[in-house]
Amino acid sequence: MKPIVSKDSIVYFNQECYSALNAYLEKVNHSKICILVDSNTHENCLPYFMSKIEKEYDIEIIEIEAGEIHKNIETCSGIWSALAELGFDRKGLMINLGGGVVTDLGGFIACTYKRGINYINVPTSLLAMVDASVGGKTGVDLGNLKNMVGVISESEMVLVDTEFLGTLPVEQMCSGFAEMLKHGLIQDREYWEKLSDLSKLELEDLDQMIYDSVIIKNNIVFEDPTEQNIRKYLNFGHTLGHAIESFYLTHPEKPTLLHGEAIAIGMIMEAYISSKLLSVTPNELQQISDVILATFPKVDINPVDYQQISQLLIHDKKNEKGNILFVLLTTIGDAKYNCKVPDELILQAFEYYSSL
Repeated sequence: MKPIVSKDSIVYFNQECYSALNAYLEKVNHSKICILVDSNTHENCLPYFMSKIEKEYDIEIIEIEAGEIHKNIETCSGIWSALAELGFDRKGLMINLGGGVVTDLGGFIACTYKRGINYINVPTSLLAMVDASVGGKTGVDLGNLKNMVGVISESEMVLVDTEFLGTLPVEQMCSGFAEMLKHGLIQDREYWEKLSDLSKLELEDLDQMIYDSVIIKNNIVFEDPTEQNIRKYLNFGHTLGHAIESFYLTHPEKPTLLHGEAIAIGMIMEAYISSKLLSVTPNELQQISDVILATFPKVDINPVDYQQISQLLIHDKKNEKGNILFVLLTTIGDAKYNCKVPDELILQAFEYYSSL
């Protein structure tokens, strides 16, 4: 597959990843290399990745605990300290080998350690391949508030090797699929239609689907790298989805929701709002709901929690001047940003989802 070039980075695919990586490592004389892994990727992905590095380098491995709960400033502080103790200078390189937590957090650490060192993302989850590792967004959570601290700064390269997907449980694959569905909904009706009927897709189609998804995101990010306008489209489903995800993260008596599972709920609810405020038809709303629920079983959200979840919307990063702003659909394949939504319609969206 042909590499995808963004403003400051390049996305390579499968075996071309390692040709590009080895050429880069030989060309750029890094003083040290650190590979950031979590407890899962250390065991399941690191040996394979290390086998692809052709020459001997001074490489350190830093491991963090797996899971969104560890994507915080405390984890960053520990890694910053470890880098300092290991003698990392500004010519060091960080390679982030993992899912969205590792690529988000590792990118943020690299961008801030000594005011910035080079980093490479090697996403190992479907979510990270199609979304988290592409586009230069880095960051960590602030308490239960998602991605509140971070910077936008692209990696040297992104290496998408679908061999890593063989290590993932089914629910993690589904989590990434939510972002692929989102890309179709906001930008490409034909792509959405292909994803809508998984029964017609073969396993070998997955590489092309991932490639197409990265193309959609990259085209948007290339035109608007700092999210001043159309990059906001990529937040469809995330205003309510992040609020739901944050709420469930801080209530241990409730089931843990993966990012994609929460975004799936958010997309259904925001599609409902789109049908009330914009031009999404009842048939389109039904199709969106049916396709998403075919992959993501419905979550039982207690009506007494609607208000608490809604209150988390005030922290959404798209908000301006105290206004909660949504990305909504005008139709499948086209979106509109900076949409104001009445409070009562948000509660109706919860009721719509619960009624399905």
